[in-house]
Amino acid sequence: MATVHLRIGDLVWGKLGRYPPWPGKVVSPPKDLKKPRGKKCHFVKFFGTEDHAWIKVEQLKPYHPHKEEMIKINKGKRFQQAVDAVEDFLKKAKGKEQNSDSKAESKGKKTRNKPLKILEEDDEDLSALKDPSEKDTGSTSIQAADSTAINGSITPTDKRIGFLGLGLMGSGIVSNLLKMGHVVTVWNRTAEKCDLFTQEGARLGRTPAEVASTCDITFSCVSDPKAARDLVMGPSGVLQGIRPGKCYIEMSTVDPETITEISQVITSRGGRFLEAPVAGSQQLSNDGMLVILAAGDRTVYEDCSSCFQAMGKTSFFLGEAGNAARMMLILNMVQGSFMATIAEGLTLAHATGQSQQTFLDILSQGQMASTFVDQKCQNILQGNFKPDYYLKHIQKDLRLAISMGDTANHPTPMAAAANEVYKRAKALDQSDNDISAVYRAYIH
Repeated sequence: MATVHLRIGDLVWGKLGRYPPWPGKVVSPPKDLKKPRGKKCHFVKFFGTEDHAWIKVEQLKPYHPHKEEMIKINKGKRFQQAVDAVEDFLKKAKGKEQNSDSKAESKGKKTRNKPLKILEEDDEDLSALKDPSEKDTGSTSIQAADSTAINGSITPTDKRIGFLGLGLMGSGIVSNLLKMGHVVTVWNRTAEKCDLFTQEGARLGRTPAEVASTCDITFSCVSDPKAARDLVMGPSGVLQGIRPGKCYIEMSTVDPETITEISQVITSRGGRFLEAPVAGSQQLSNDGMLVILAAGDRTVYEDCSSCFQAMGKTSFFLGEAGNAARMMLILNMVQGSFMATIAEGLTLAHATGQSQQTFLDILSQGQMASTFVDQKCQNILQGNFKPDYYLKHIQKDLRLAISMGDTANHPTPMAAAANEVYKRAKALDQSDNDISAVYRAYIH
């Protein structure tokens, strides 16, 4: 591969994952920062933030030749502030350069930029660092996956990690745990799914009980309450491997009652329990950009700090076990209802002779504009329903949220209406498609 001719101090446009190109400067990485494996990259500090990241060379462009192009395609207040920060930097740098040049000439010397050593990067993009000044939400939050790069790389825990369930979400999580140097043992009901991860350095567990008994911290991420309970209390289940001090973390999106039941049986054996469902999608899981909602044993939450940093952009501690399940169901209730409404709008536009693409273009310029809306609508218009989050799972979450509302004697009429649309989509064999396939419930 041809070398990209960039030096430390050069200004660039860097593209990281799903984010738009952003102005930055090539800088020296901290001495103790772990070198990424894989493709060649440069370490970049982004203007307008305190963010740093390894960026693959093919995702970098020199700043000045591409400035006008980038300003045309990127909008927004934060982007403009970043560009302004570059201009301020250039003005200050020019003044310093003139001053240093005169001193260098008087000594008969010329200053040079030090060439940047090109490092190796993993195939997956690393997440940008979070701004440490981010507004406090009122909950305890661990910083973004790479935020520790300000002080060096993530230091993986020396505890042995187990992971049960390698579905859409679990696969990305395990990949990022391995990438950041954790020692991971994996198990999946369909054993073939483990092969990719054992090739990447994971160990293979024969049963959930074996994983729980040989690991210090065991994570689980499965499809529904029944699967979660069976994994713990079924034959060769986690409970058989739990000993005093062993940690079990339930990442599945389930109801609070299931969490209470699992928590009780784990702690009855002297184990320590934490629930940690995740908000996101397969793509966000792959990118290490999940949002983790944790509740239960606070010491387990702290012990898992490096794991949560590897898999997510931020993590919240919500108090006693059950609270994370409640919050997760509320979030997914809103997301599912919103997706159904967007699909309804698209079909109504078509039924009334309006352009669906124009509907999306207008939507993307208004207050509801978001990456979620854009991606899901584009998928619908392209007829691409490859799952990023299974339709059957969002319907399950809506059902559980409605039940939770019933328990609290709180009405959920919008969720109930959306749930019926998803049930119709399931009847049309859309269960294993993406949630955006709810669109098909309106056209059949």
